[in-house]
Amino acid sequence: MDLTLIVVLVIALALFFDFTNGFHDTANAMATPIATGAISPKKAVALAAVLNLVGAFLSTEVAKTISGGIINEDPTTGVAIGPAMIFAGLMGAVIWNLLTWLLGLPSSSSHALFGGLVGAAIVGAGFGAVNYGVLLSKVLLPAIVAPLIAGISAYLCTKLAYAITKRQSGTSPKRGGFRYGQLFSSSLVALSHGTNDAQKTMGVITLTLVASGLQDAGSPVHFWVVAACAFAIALGTYTGGWRIIQTMGSGLTDVKPAQGFAAEMSTASAILTSSHLGFALSTTQVASGSVIGSGLGRKGAEVRWGTAGRIALGWLFTLPAAAIVGGLAAWITHAGTIGVVIVAAAGLAAMLAIWVLSRKNPHTHETALSDIDNSGAAVNILSKKERRAKAKAEAKAKQQALRAKAEREEAEEEKVDNA
Repeated sequence: MDLTLIVVLVIALALFFDFTNGFHDTANAMATPIATGAISPKKAVALAAVLNLVGAFLSTEVAKTISGGIINEDPTTGVAIGPAMIFAGLMGAVIWNLLTWLLGLPSSSSHALFGGLVGAAIVGAGFGAVNYGVLLSKVLLPAIVAPLIAGISAYLCTKLAYAITKRQSGTSPKRGGFRYGQLFSSSLVALSHGTNDAQKTMGVITLTLVASGLQDAGSPVHFWVVAACAFAIALGTYTGGWRIIQTMGSGLTDVKPAQGFAAEMSTASAILTSSHLGFALSTTQVASGSVIGSGLGRKGAEVRWGTAGRIALGWLFTLPAAAIVGGLAAWITHAGTIGVVIVAAAGLAAMLAIWVLSRKNPHTHETALSDIDNSGAAVNILSKKERRAKAKAEAKAKQQALRAKAEREEAEEEKVDNA
């Protein structure tokens, strides 16, 4: 296949992936301020789109990690894999991403992308094509540490916010200001999302240009690449706004202003810092860690470990599953031009099939829930009435246990006396 054509195919598919990323994550950035009434849905969507656009221009460190870090360089071509293999890996990421979206499974778009590229690189050029040191230090470890840090930070911030605004005798707590503070915190989340996630697509396009000899290895990301990725993720964010409106109409998101503010500030801080250091994070995982942490910071919170475990398993399997799909696509592309055509046709057919199946299922508030809402479901926050009922039930159970123990001891004493 003509080199220029395969490069164009990769760039088009990469921008489509960027678009779906923005479409998928709109609710993650603006869900809580809409839920608390801080901003109207239409204004929130427009604000998120603009800030994603601006954020994409702030840094290219994550793009450098992908374009010149994860995949080892070849002495002659500059990259160990060619554009066809990158196309296969990207197709694997897109298919896995859409499939998990259709099935409602928790996943990470970022880890699907990394998994697809790694799988294609291993099949196309062997295990030596992957820089496992960079993969571990800038992808895998941050995937564990960043959500944990964000969760702990959100937990402490929520505790602090509730302690500062603690109800005095005969008065109601003053927490209304947090609702308007969320305009700032949610804006930071949208900005950080554009900064980190748009760069991943920039890195893939740059990697393709280097692999095809159209750009020198180690050179900076071209401005047109940055601009194209910025507009793609912004357009996806704006287009995905209808998901927010339907989700918020369900009334299922139980987020208090102080809790939402703490979660969003923790999320934005973790993502912006990681972007500056070149860590390719999953923004959804970081935001989910913050939501769970802030939920635990509220009084009466309980962890639904079954729900939390299912979410964690979904994230855990995303990277290897996408690697398998990407590796399979790369194996097919070994057939040459016909292989690339088969992968492209099969990928397009799969996308159309997923779209048709999604249209057959009625769109309800349950299917509109974002990954952040699903993560929030891992924390059960009891109301005052439920806490009182639980305390009474525990006290009653304790009294019954003590009574039963006393009866057993009395019965044993009678046996001893009779003997």
